[in-house]
Amino acid sequence: MPSTESTFTRLGAQWLTAVAAASLLATSAHAATARPNILLIVADDLGFSDIGAFGGEIDTPNLDALAREGLRLTDFHSGATCSPTRSMLLSGVDHHLAGIGSMAELTVPEQQGKPGYEGYLNDRVVPFPQLLRQAGYHTLMAGKWHLGLTEERSPAARGFEKSFALLRGADDHVAQPWNTRIDPAQPLYREDGRLTTVPADFYSSNFYADKLVSYLQATQGDGKPFFAYLTFTAPHWPLQAPADAIAKYEHRYEAGYDALRAERIARQKSLGILPKDFQPAPALNVFPSWGKLTVAQQKQEARRMAVYAAMVDVMDQNIGKVIRQLKASGQYDNTLIVFISDNGAEGTNVADRASAIPRDNRLANIGKASSYVSYGPNWAQIGALPYSLFKGYSREGGTTVPTIVRYPSALAKGKPPRGAVGGVSRVPGHVTDIAPTLLQLAGVAYPEKLGQQPAPALQGRSLLPVLSGQVTELSERFDKGWELFGQKAYRQGDWKVVYSVPPFGTGDWQLYNLKNDRAEQRDLAAQHPEKLAELKAAYAAYVHRNGVQEVPRLAERIAERYSSLNYFQALTAADAVAP
Repeated sequence: MPSTESTFTRLGAQWLTAVAAASLLATSAHAATARPNILLIVADDLGFSDIGAFGGEIDTPNLDALAREGLRLTDFHSGATCSPTRSMLLSGVDHHLAGIGSMAELTVPEQQGKPGYEGYLNDRVVPFPQLLRQAGYHTLMAGKWHLGLTEERSPAARGFEKSFALLRGADDHVAQPWNTRIDPAQPLYREDGRLTTVPADFYSSNFYADKLVSYLQATQGDGKPFFAYLTFTAPHWPLQAPADAIAKYEHRYEAGYDALRAERIARQKSLGILPKDFQPAPALNVFPSWGKLTVAQQKQEARRMAVYAAMVDVMDQNIGKVIRQLKASGQYDNTLIVFISDNGAEGTNVADRASAIPRDNRLANIGKASSYVSYGPNWAQIGALPYSLFKGYSREGGTTVPTIVRYPSALAKGKPPRGAVGGVSRVPGHVTDIAPTLLQLAGVAYPEKLGQQPAPALQGRSLLPVLSGQVTELSERFDKGWELFGQKAYRQGDWKVVYSVPPFGTGDWQLYNLKNDRAEQRDLAAQHPEKLAELKAAYAAYVHRNGVQEVPRLAERIAERYSSLNYFQALTAADAVAP
C-alpha cells in the first residue's frame, strides 16, 4: 500500500525553526493543557444573506447563537469558488501558489502542467493543520476536501490525524450506487487516507457531524487540545434534503424574488449588517423577473428554494450537535469557533452535469435522491445580497462570505472580549488570514524553511487583535488580488478594480470605491484614470508575484462551459423529464 505521507509530511520535522522547535519541546506539557481548542466550520456555496444572523429567514438558531456570543465580519473574503478558497484556507497563501490556480475540473490546456496549477494542494506550501499536529494538537476533519484525489494528497497526508473526506468537489448528499461501493478509478471518499464508502442511511450533513463528534469523543480527556475542521457540502448542488425539512419551507418562497429581496435587505439593516442608507445591487436584467415566469416555473423555483433552505436548516442542526458535544465534554468555553462559507451563492445551471445518469427533476420529486438540480441565478443574487453577482466572479457577491468568530471569554482571562460579543465588524479580511490567526492563537511558529527551500511567506495577517476586541480596526491597508477563470479584481483599501466579460461586465476594467459603493454599481474609471492605472499596475504585480497564467479569452471560454444563462430554459423543460 502506498505511504500516506507526502514529501511534505516526511519533511515535517524540518518545518519549524530550531528556536521554535526547542520552545515547543520545552513547553509541550504546559501547552497541551493551556492552549485553546479550535473548531473551523465551512459551508459550501452558502450566500452572504442566507442565515438568520446575516439577514436570512432560514431557521439557523445555532449559528445565530454563535453570532450573539461572537463577532460577525461583514467584509470577509474568499476565493470565487470552492477549491481555490480551501487551498488558501489551509495554506495561508494565494491559490495560484498552493496548486489550485484554477479548479482542476476547469483547467484549460494553456494552464496544465504549470507550477501552481497542479490541481491539488502542492508540496510547496505548508498546511497549518500539520504544524498544529506537530505542536501537540489533535487534528480532526470530516467533510469536503477537494484538494487531491490520491492517498498521497489526502487529508491524512497533509496534517490530519483523523479524517473522513469527500475527495471531489461534489457528490449526492444521499447514498447512491456509486458512493456505497469503492471504485479506485473514480475515488470519492477516504477515511484516514484509505478509500471508503458511505452507509445506506447517509445524509451528508448528518454523517459529517456525527463523524466529527466520534473523533472528538475518542480524543477527549487526554489533555491535548484539538483542531477540528467540519467542512459541509451543504448547500452545494444537487439540492437534496430530508422530506420533513423540505416540508417546513414548502410554501415559504411562493411570493417570489422581490418579496424575499425586500425582507432580507430590511432585516440586514435592522441587524446592523448594513447601514440604513445602503443601496443594494439590483436584480440583473438578463434574467426574467418572477412575474415573467410561467406558473409552472414559479412552482419549480419555489420548490428549489425550499429544498435549499432545508439544507441550510439541517446543516445548522448538525452544527448544534457538535456544539452540544463540546459543552457536554467541558471543552466549549476553551474553544475558538470560526464559521465561513467557501464562496458566494451558486448561480449556474447544473442540469448538464447529471446528463449521464437518469434523473427525475419533476416538481414533486425535487429534493429527493433521484433529483439533481440547483436553484439558479435569481435566488443566488438574493443569497449574495446586498452585493453584486455570485460564485465564480470576483465581484463582491462572489467573494464576500458570511463569517462568524466566537472568541470565548476563557481566552481573554475570563473577561468578555471588548466589542467582540454580538458585534459586527467591518474590518476587511481574507481567507488567507485564517492560518496566521489560528497559528498565533495556538502559539505555533510558522517555519522559515520547507526542507532546504524557504517556506512561502504567509500572505494573510492575524486577525486576533480584532477578534479579541483589543482593536476595532487593523492599521495595515487591505491589499488583495483575485483571479479565477479570467475573472479578475484587485483591491487596495476602499478602491477596487474588476475585470469581467459580458453579460455581467464590460470586457474592460471597471473601478469602484467600496466605501460608498460596495454593491459595485458606479464605475468611476473615467473619473479617476490615475487610480485605475494604479490598481491595474497592482494587479499586474499580483500576477507576477503569484504565478498567475494569463490566458487569452479565458473568461469567455469558461463561460461557455459554466454558465447561468441557460438555467431558465432547463427550468421550462424540467416537468417533462421522464422518471
